Amino acid sequence: MSFATDLATLTQNMQQQIPTEIKETMMSAMADLMNSGLGDRALGIGDGIPRFSLPNALGEVVNIQDLLNHGPVIICFYRGGWCPYCNLELHALEQTLPQFKALGANLVAISPQTPDHTLSTVEKQQLSFEVLSDRGNQVARQFGLVFTVPEILRPIYQQFGIDLPAANGDVSFELPVAATYVVKADGTIAHGFVNVDYTQRQDPQEILAVLKKV
Repeated sequence: MSFATDLATLTQNMQQQIPTEIKETMMSAMADLMNSGLGDRALGIGDGIPRFSLPNALGEVVNIQDLLNHGPVIICFYRGGWCPYCNLELHALEQTLPQFKALGANLVAISPQTPDHTLSTVEKQQLSFEVLSDRGNQVARQFGLVFTVPEILRPIYQQFGIDLPAANGDVSFELPVAATYVVKADGTIAHGFVNVDYTQRQDPQEILAVLKKV
C-alpha cells in the first residue's frame, strides 16, 4: 500500500470513531487556523534555515550544521508521539531512510516533546534516524510553524488521552503544524511542505524526487 492510501485509511478510521459534535468543533478550529495565514508566513523555498542545536532522544546534542556539512538534510516537524498521523509519517520515513541515505541525505524529525517522551516515540516506532526535542518550540518558531491549541480543543485532547503539558513539559499548549523541508548543504530550503491540516503529510516518495534534483 502507498503512503497516500495509508493516510486516507487512517483518516477514514478516525472519522468513524469521532462523535459528530467533536468533529464539528475540530473542523471549526482547523478552519480558523487555515484562515490565520500561518502557513503562508512559514519559511519556504530559497529561505535560509536557522542554525540550531537540539538534544536527541538520548540527550545528545545534535547540531544541524554538522549534518549539513555532509550533504542535504530532510527536516520533519511533527506534533508528538500521541498523534497517529505523526506516527504513520515517522514510520513511512523510517521505511524510506535507506533511499534517502543512498542519495546522500540525512533525516531529522523535530517535536516539542520532552527528551523522555521523544525516547518513547523512538522506541515504539523503532526509528533509526535522529529525533530531536524542541522544548518550547524554539526552533519551530524560527521556521514560523507554531500555533496555540485553542481552549475549545483542550478538553477534547484530554478526552482522547492527550496530555500536552506532560508531553511537552510546559503549559503553553503550543504545537508546530505539520511541515517537511529539504535543505541543501548550504542551508537554503530546496523544498518545503507546510500544511495546517494535520491529516495531510508529505509523501516520502515526493521527498525522494526532490532529493534527486538537489
